[in-house]
Amino acid sequence: MIRAIIKFFLKLFFSIYFRIEKKGEENLPEGAYILAPKHLSNWDPPILVAKMKRNDIYILAKQELFVNSFVKFLAKKTHVLPVKRGANDTTVIKQSIKVLKNGNILLIFPEGTRNGIEKNGKIHNGAVVMADMAKVPIVPVGIQATYKPFSRVIINYGNPMNFEGKRLEKEEIDRITEKLKENIINLTNADN
Repeated sequence: MIRAIIKFFLKLFFSIYFRIEKKGEENLPEGAYILAPKHLSNWDPPILVAKMKRNDIYILAKQELFVNSFVKFLAKKTHVLPVKRGANDTTVIKQSIKVLKNGNILLIFPEGTRNGIEKNGKIHNGAVVMADMAKVPIVPVGIQATYKPFSRVIINYGNPMNFEGKRLEKEEIDRITEKLKENIINLTNADN
């Protein structure tokens, strides 16, 4: 109930504060999948969640955000899962696989930080590893925004990357992670 109320007010706020356009919504699959967007700003997660039609979205977020009991309470009610950055956090991997196996959407920022591609040229392979383990697709997402008041925000949903068949080897995971990065960059830089 709290999640629905928060989402309602976020949608209302964003419809006034930004001009949001969504492209490629037909690429969003039914059932479970990983949403892997570009990470420009702290605005990204609430805008993506507020503008999605489905309400079963879980978000991976850095543990440092969970600074007090109120934030922890809100995070739990809004399906935010804390991640220990730089650590092999098996607890969050198990939680994430369970979320996906239950048919939900998992939102992961593969860059691991805002503008990670620009900072270090890399993205993390966690989204690909989890998609492979759960056998769900990844939908790359490009975001074009300055996030200035009343500015345009464009969300570009790409074609799903499917993971079926045998488990991937390390080299395949690395290759697909690089392809995911290319897709995110192309969707972010697409002419609109």
